[in-house]
This record gives sequence, structure tokens and C-alpha cells, in this order.
Amino acid sequence: MSRDPLIARLRTDLTSAGYTVDGLRSIWGEAAEAALTRGNRVPAQRAVSALPPGSADAAAGALARLFVLALPTPRANVSGALPTLGIDGAAQLGLLELTDADTVRPLVDLRPYAFVDARGPGHWWIVSDLGEVAGGEALAESHVLGVGGASLTLSTLMIDAPARRVLDLGTGCGIQALHAARHADEVIGTDISERAVRFARLNARLNDVEGIRFRVGDLFAPVAGEEFDRIVSNPPFVITPRAPGVPEYEYRDGGMVGDALVAAVIRGAAEHLAPGGVAQLLANWEYRLNESGLDRVAGWLDELAADGRALDAWVVERETQDPAQYAETWIRDGGTRPGSARYEKLSQAWLDDFAARGATAVGFGYLLLRRPESGAPTLRRLERVETRGVNDSGLGAHIAGCLASHDWLVAVGTTGLLGARLAVAPDVTEERHYWPGAEDPTVITLHAGAGFGRVVGMDTASAAFVGACDGELTVEAICSAIAELLEVDASALIAQLVPVVRELIEIGMLVPASA
Repeated sequence: MSRDPLIARLRTDLTSAGYTVDGLRSIWGEAAEAALTRGNRVPAQRAVSALPPGSADAAAGALARLFVLALPTPRANVSGALPTLGIDGAAQLGLLELTDADTVRPLVDLRPYAFVDARGPGHWWIVSDLGEVAGGEALAESHVLGVGGASLTLSTLMIDAPARRVLDLGTGCGIQALHAARHADEVIGTDISERAVRFARLNARLNDVEGIRFRVGDLFAPVAGEEFDRIVSNPPFVITPRAPGVPEYEYRDGGMVGDALVAAVIRGAAEHLAPGGVAQLLANWEYRLNESGLDRVAGWLDELAADGRALDAWVVERETQDPAQYAETWIRDGGTRPGSARYEKLSQAWLDDFAARGATAVGFGYLLLRRPESGAPTLRRLERVETRGVNDSGLGAHIAGCLASHDWLVAVGTTGLLGARLAVAPDVTEERHYWPGAEDPTVITLHAGAGFGRVVGMDTASAAFVGACDGELTVEAICSAIAELLEVDASALIAQLVPVVRELIEIGMLVPASA
């Protein structure tokens, strides 16, 4: 039997079992789910084991025990959870194998995934390689990762306005390609790993998502000469020593020295973006002894401009790690734990590698690149934004809105801005602090409840300006009224406030009400 009928049967069984994110959460609860994210499956295992045979949750519990908790499971329980596909069909798909006549063990991780985007809520099932919790040892270098924190971040950053062609560079299990297919006519997913592409194809078929084609090859090689309206990528950017004995994982290590892989992806994006096209990437970059990480990224952009391929760019650095922290993060990611001889050897290799280049830290963040439809780029924004604790949900819409506001500012110019009416974004609040007994505040800040959760300091004039932005008066009229109230020159106040107003519009705290 061909794979497609078997995949359809699997889909039917997963649906009938109620094998969903909410279904599993109802079985084991929030605390057990949080423990799973920390690599502790015991609380979830206890909840699944407590399910009465024949209960409404028994099928979902059996599937979760096998494919999420990666535990050997009675054959009868799995047969009951997969009545249409059957054990033999699941084995043909490479999902499981018999360990003896009565027990099966998983060969893959197969778990539900839920999301909400501009088109509403959705859910899929994602198949990938078993994680380290299943084997209790270091991962294979060909390991195909499931949906992790970086995948979730990129999916929330993705601008999901309609697009003709989208490229998912380094598709892995295919999760970004699946998201892109909800708003694109055609999606191409590429990966150097044939194993990853096999998983990605399976996931597209399992979730009955059309319009995606997958190709095997290194970076942009599979799409040479092609252009895209959108490029999304969580590329293999991890800075890994090129030294004997250091594993290179296909899902994260690009095989280049230092942060050269990120520079290469930026160059490739410039070659493959259609006019007006946007690339969104996750990446990291090194800090060197005499050069900051954001300055390095700016240098790569300057090199593109010198080659006649200048791009609009918005780069957000959300955190940095020192070399020791960085090494610990990625050595542990591969399944090697502190205290072992192997861990110590790998840590030495990482620190030697950073020292050889004078690298003092690594920055992590997002890059948005856009090929101008015509003329020179107008956007160059490289910034550090503290985003810990911020809900990433809705970031894609926020980013799209900020781009639109930037383009509006460019189109109207200063004259048009002065004649425009503005409103405060609905998520923005103001906070004031006073010394006891004082009439005037000592600190005034604006707080964004959405987007990057920015906090912006205000002085008396700028706070008064924002407070008057209700869509009724023009920017010039508000400035004139404040100048009269403060008894200062109107022209001087306009010159002071216009840069502040532009910045508040660029970051989405003020929005055009009308022109």
C-alpha cells in the first residue's frame, strides 16, 4: 500500500482520539506540561498511567505515552488508539516497532501543535525525531528537531499578509512552511538534510496542507535564480568549533566559522528577494574585541550596499551571552550534560574557538530585510530590545504595522506629518512617578502592552503631545498649543518634538488617524 492512504488513516485516528494540545493538557494538567518543557516526563507519565481503561481519554493517553513521553506501550493500547491505521500501518510509516509480541516502542516524536494567526485558530500534528529524553544520550548529528522555542518565535514573527511565493530556508520538520502555506500561493521549503525533507513532506501530507514543495540542498542552492515575495528562515546559525570530536548537527550547525553563516544568508536573501519582498530570519552574531555585534551586522549590510544590492533592514537584538554561557547552551542542546569528561572537552573547544577570533559575546535576535521596490533603502534600524517576559503572540502583525507606519512617514515627509492627525495605539498606557507632595511628576513613561513591550521615557512637552493625540487636531496644531501653554517658541518646539513623534510612529505607539 502507498503511504498516502496510510497517512489519511493516521489522520483519521488522531482526530478520533482527540489527540490535541487541549486534549493532552486536560489529561495531565498545566504543571505536568510545564515539567515536560523542562525535560521531566514523570508527572505526565503518572497522569497517563492513572487513566482508567476504556475511558474517553484512553486513546489520546496511549498515543501520548508512546509518541510524546517516548515510553514503551502495550500493543493492545496502541491498537485501540489506531483502529483505522493499525500497528502494521504505523510500522510501515516508520512510526513505531514491536519490541515483543505485546509491546511497541516509538521511532519518532508525533505530537499535537496548536496556534492562532490572522486567519484564526488551527492545529496540526508534527512528526520529528525522538528527543534526548527518549534515549537519554547525545543526539545523532542527523537529528531532525520538532517544534522548539525558536520555531515558535519565528512563526509569531512571520508577516502573514498574502504572498505569491514564499521560501522557507532550512525547513527542518516543515513547521514554517506549513504556517506560510496559510497565506501564500506557493511555498518552497529547502534543507540540506534529506531526512528533514522526508519529515517535512510527511507533516504536510498528514495535515492535508497543499501548495508546498520541498527540495534538498545547501542554503539557497535549490532555488538558484528564483525570487520570492517572502523568505523565512531559522538557519543553522549556531557558532560551533570546526574541530575534531565536536559534533555538527545538521539542524543547527551551518559548517562555517564564527557567524559567517548569518552573513551568507543575508547575502543570499538580497539575491533572492523580489522587489518589495521581505526576509525574516533568526540569527546570532559575534561581539569582537573592537566591534559590537550590531556593528558587525551593519557591516554586512554596508557590503551589500557597496555591491549595489542595498536592503531596508530592521535588526532586533533580544539578548546576549558570554562565550561560556553560549557553549553551555549548545553543548546541553546536543544532549551532553555538565560533569562528564565529554562536556569538559567540548567546553574547552568552544572557548578556544571564541578566543581565536577575539569573540567576547554572542548576540541573538531577529532580522527583517526588505528589497526596495524602487530607489534607495529608507529603513536602517539596528537596536537592542529587552523582550524577556513579553508575549510574542501578535508580533508579526505588530512588525507589519510598524513597516507600514515607516513607509507612511517616508511618503508624507515632514510637511505631511505636521498636517496629519494621530492617535495613541490602544495598547499604550502612561505611567507617572512623583516625589511625595510634588505637583509635577519626576518620571513619565509610555508602556506598550503589545509588540515588543517597549518602555519610552517622556518629558513634559512630549507627554503633553501624546496626551493630545486623539485624532482631532493636527500635529502642528498640537505643537502650537503646547508652545503657547509652556510659553516657548512654536518653531523651536516643533523641531524638538518632530523626531520624537517620528520615533513613536515608527515603533507603533502613535498611529496615523488621517492625513
